[in-house]
Formats: sequence, structure tokens, C-alpha cells
Amino acid sequence: MFLNRMVIASLAMIAVFSAMSTSFAETADTQTTVTPIDSSTGLEKTVVPFHAPKENKLPWGFVEGKIASPVDGYPVIIQIYKNGEAVHFAQTDVKKDGSYEYKFRVRDVTNDVVTKIFDGDYTVKIFKVVHLDKSATLA
Repeated sequence: MFLNRMVIASLAMIAVFSAMSTSFAETADTQTTVTPIDSSTGLEKTVVPFHAPKENKLPWGFVEGKIASPVDGYPVIIQIYKNGEAVHFAQTDVKKDGSYEYKFRVRDVTNDVVTKIFDGDYTVKIFKVVHLDKSATLA
């Protein structure tokens, strides 16, 4: 009974944290470029700012999106930088519908000790392998 309540409470907290966006990557100032790999595929690079405020109480941040024309078998690569220095690298699979999501810890509380894993301003680089639109002009 206690375990069931813990699971339900945990799921409810995840739903609440997912709905709030105070420390997640923002969509303003997004920059996207595509570099051809060959005649039919390219590497799409998206750069977005990420801010984890000092007063952040949320434990998770996430990177999510949807790729219009993903190439099967290639994961999304996520790189997070602070002041030009790499602080976190990850990869996540692309679902059949082209969507992806990566969740990461921004704050931890263990035995009443708060650890801010991310605090301040960051740059997030997201790399995706895509099918090229033959009619588009590429970078």
C-alpha cells in the first residue's frame, strides 16, 4: 500500500515538473543550420539558450523536439556548454514519429543537502541527421 502511494506520488510529481518550464531550454534565439553529409543526408545543428535560475526548485530539465525528416538509425546528440566549456553530453533515440526527448538532473536533494547541478546560463547544441530537402538552400 505504501509503495503504491509512493509510485502514484512520484508520477504526479513528474507530471507537475514536466508541465513547468522555469529551467528548461528556451526557444527564443534558436539558431539552426544544416551541413550536407552527402547528396541526400545532412547534419542539422540547433543551438538554443538554457537558463537554470538561482531560485530553481525543479529537479529536472529536458531537451525535446521533433525532426521532420529523420534518417533511421541515428540518435540525437545533445551537448551543453557553460562559458564555452563542455559540461554535459548525451544522446537519445528518435522515436518512429520523429520526436525525441532527453531528461537530465538540474538539482538534487539528498539528505536535505541541495546540489545545483546546473545554475545560470548555458548553450545547448542539438545535432540530428536528416534527409535533405533537395529544394532548400543549405549552410
